[in-house]
Amino acid sequence: MPKFSQEIMNSRKEELVDACEKLYQTKTFNEITLKEIGDAAKFTRTAIYSYFQTKEEIFLALLQREYGKWIKELEDIEQTKVKLTASKLARRFALSLQNRVQLLKLLSMNLYAIEEWSREANLIEFKKVYKAAIDAVDRCFKMFKPKATPAESYAFSYQFFPFMYGVYPYVFPSEKQIRAMKTAGMKLKKRTVYQLAYPAILKMLGK
Repeated sequence: MPKFSQEIMNSRKEELVDACEKLYQTKTFNEITLKEIGDAAKFTRTAIYSYFQTKEEIFLALLQREYGKWIKELEDIEQTKVKLTASKLARRFALSLQNRVQLLKLLSMNLYAIEEWSREANLIEFKKVYKAAIDAVDRCFKMFKPKATPAESYAFSYQFFPFMYGVYPYVFPSEKQIRAMKTAGMKLKKRTVYQLAYPAILKMLGK
């Protein structure tokens, strides 16, 4: 078996993640199979196993990539280098979430299965990136409240991150859910990610 450089291996892994992402645009997590991802990326099943053992590991890599992109947006907030008001920080956070719909979808719909069926080594690498996201949010929070105590930072993070898990289903209900709610007499009010997130985050900031 030929030895590949780390750069080539990373590129090949990205091809599988790209194929997975494309399929996820039109199919549900449960509908997508490892074989289908391999076919889309033109990988044999044996070749896939050189990089991932399960489809969940490919989705985990996709989720990790999404967190990486979000972290870059959070770092852009940090680059302002000025103290932020609650309103400005809530707005920046809400806009960053609106740009990461796929991240919100993965978190709310598929996270448990993705983590449960991935190898622990892969999960550890993912958690490192997740921790980096928590740290980035904390640094942004301290731009609003520079003298925040560890307890205050912790309290904000553990309101903010659980909130993220519930955003997607409220903004993007399925057609079946919409029909059921209408039949049940429930009032539906369409909201964007930003419209849902901004007031909620503002309240988390105590405003």
